[in-house]
Amino acid sequence: MSVGPLMIDIEGCTLSHEDRDILQHPLVGGVILFTRNYESIEQLTRLTTDIHALRQPSLLIAVDHEGGRVQRFRQHFVHLPPCAKLGELYDSHSQQALTLSEQMGWLMGAELRSVGIDFSFAPILDLGGGLSTVIGDRAFHAKPEVVAELARAMMVGMHQAGMIAVGKHFPGHGTVAADSHIDVPVDERHFVDLQFKDLLPFERMIHYGLSAIMPAHVIYPQIDTQPAVFSEHWLQGILRQKLNFQGVIFSDDLSMAGAAVMGDALARMRQALQAGCDMVLVCNHREDVIYILDHFGKYNLPRSQARLIRLHRRAVPNWDNLQDTDWDNLHATEKWSQVAQALSF
Repeated sequence: MSVGPLMIDIEGCTLSHEDRDILQHPLVGGVILFTRNYESIEQLTRLTTDIHALRQPSLLIAVDHEGGRVQRFRQHFVHLPPCAKLGELYDSHSQQALTLSEQMGWLMGAELRSVGIDFSFAPILDLGGGLSTVIGDRAFHAKPEVVAELARAMMVGMHQAGMIAVGKHFPGHGTVAADSHIDVPVDERHFVDLQFKDLLPFERMIHYGLSAIMPAHVIYPQIDTQPAVFSEHWLQGILRQKLNFQGVIFSDDLSMAGAAVMGDALARMRQALQAGCDMVLVCNHREDVIYILDHFGKYNLPRSQARLIRLHRRAVPNWDNLQDTDWDNLHATEKWSQVAQALSF
C-alpha cells in the first residue's frame, strides 16, 4: 500500500472501529495527535504502536510540540520554553543559546520518538517582533539571521534524536497580524521585501538540509492572489525551483479559516495537492474527512510518494533507556539546571 496524501486526527486515546477503517483507506497517510489523545506514556506508546501496525508502509504520526504554549503532551514530558526565550538569551549569550537550542531539539525529539511519534511540526521559522497575534513568542527572534541559526541548532539536536525537522510557516507568518485559525491574513508586501527578511530563514534552512516545510494560510496579493498553501507560484515556482527545496511539503490544517477562501474540504485538498503539497492536514472535522474519502477518487504521484517514504527511515530510542543515556546526564548537570532556571521552565 502507498502512503496516502491525507493526514487526519482521531478522537480519543485508543483507536475506535471507525478510526481503524478510515486509517486503512489508501488516501490516508498520516495521523496528527492532540492533547486529547494523551493520558500517559504507556497509553501513548500503545496508541502509536497500534497506528503503525495498521498497514505497511506505516502511517506517519505527527504532533505540534514546539514548546511554550504549543506543547500537546505535558505530564511526564519536559516542559519546553517558548522559542522566544532562546532568542532573548541569544542577544546576550549567543553560543549558550545555540547550545541550548540544540539540546532542546534533542530533548523534544528523543521524548517524542521514544513513544512512537515520527516528527513534530517544528521549528517555527517565522519572524518575531510582536506583529503576529498567533506567532508571538513561538518565534525565535525578529532578526532572520538569528532565527536561521537557532533553528539550525535545534534541527541538529532533532536529527541526533532520530527526528526530522519541519519548518513553518512558509514564506512567513510572523509579520502579519491576523490569525489564520480564525481569519484570512493578508500581507501586502512585495516579494523583494519578503526575500531579504521572512524568506531568509527558509532559504538557509533548506541549505542546511531541512526535510520538510509547512506553508502558511496567508495571501500575499503582490505575488499571488491565493494563500501560499494553495499557490503553485509559491510552492513550485519559488520553493521548488528558486529555493531548490527537495523535501516534503505539508499543508497546514485545511479546516482553518485561512483556507476557507478555496471552497469546501474537497476543493481545498485538490487545490493544495495541485499547488504542490505532498500531504495535506484535515483536523477536527471527521465529516470532512469522510466526504473527502468518499469523493476524492484515486491519487498517485510517484515523486510525492518517494519524498514521504523517506520520512520513515529513522531510528527509534526507547523511553526507559533514556534514563541511562544522555537524558539522565542532561537533567543532572548544574549547567542545564541554571539555563532552565534562566529561561523560566
